[in-house]
Amino acid sequence: MTHQELREEILRLKKEKNALIMAHYYQRDEIQEIADFIGDSLALARQAAKTDADIIVMCGVHFMGETAKILCPGKKVLVTDMAAGCSLADSCDADDFRRFVEAHPGYTVISYVNTSAAVKALTDIVVTSGNARKIVESLPADEKIIFGPDKNLGGYINSVASRDMLLWQGACHVHDRFSIDKIMDLKKEHPEAKILVHPECRRPLQLIADKVGSTAALLEFAEKDEAPEYIVVTESGILFEMRRKCSSKRFIPAPAEDSECQCNECDYMKLNTLEKVYAALRDEAPEIHVDPEVAAKAIRPIERMLELSV
Repeated sequence: MTHQELREEILRLKKEKNALIMAHYYQRDEIQEIADFIGDSLALARQAAKTDADIIVMCGVHFMGETAKILCPGKKVLVTDMAAGCSLADSCDADDFRRFVEAHPGYTVISYVNTSAAVKALTDIVVTSGNARKIVESLPADEKIIFGPDKNLGGYINSVASRDMLLWQGACHVHDRFSIDKIMDLKKEHPEAKILVHPECRRPLQLIADKVGSTAALLEFAEKDEAPEYIVVTESGILFEMRRKCSSKRFIPAPAEDSECQCNECDYMKLNTLEKVYAALRDEAPEIHVDPEVAAKAIRPIERMLELSV
């Protein structure tokens, strides 16, 4: 089928099956174009919790499908490729994390949403990059906290919230490989550009940023700010929405240390394609399943996140 025929078939099947297509900001442009809802992890979780669709097609990575299924156990949740995992989630094995938590009794466990359902089941509160600071600051100043799995996000929250959380040493393969030298070279070429940095990036990059924030926060900053150019230090999929909402501004993707091109993409996010969205709707597969016992434990910290994010 042609690109246009694929789009038409997806829209037909979506209407026929009362399906909702949800896409993360890091998805390919053509997927964001046909999505009913585009957002970061927090926005996707909120949307999943309130949708009246019978089928949710999650265009993102596996843990996002799991989160949607946990919040909507009676709905069919599809992903387009079961291989679309997450390096950050993979850096935190549930059995290893359980032993880590058991070795530190008396700690409140905060887990980033980029984790498996099994890790969420070991957690007191789930957070996203958009609400982590707010949630941590809502807890008593002397509360002992384990934060996992992202060491960079946890370190950032420690610095801005004056905390001393115990950090699991995980990292995102995209955000951990940005090159500060290449970004500073870009800044020399574009002296008026402001640097937008995701808090999953390493500390030196956070320190040179004009704005540190989640994908949604970086997008909002660009919409309200008056600079003509921005160097965007997060997965390059966000540029689609930035350019759509701020058409008069220039957005420059930041390169990785090992990249020969000026970009930095998540290999897992880019496994999703328009063809796979069509196949998922047609076949109603691959379908996400979460063990009911795990889901019953994992939903509590997710719901607490949603309550504390209001």
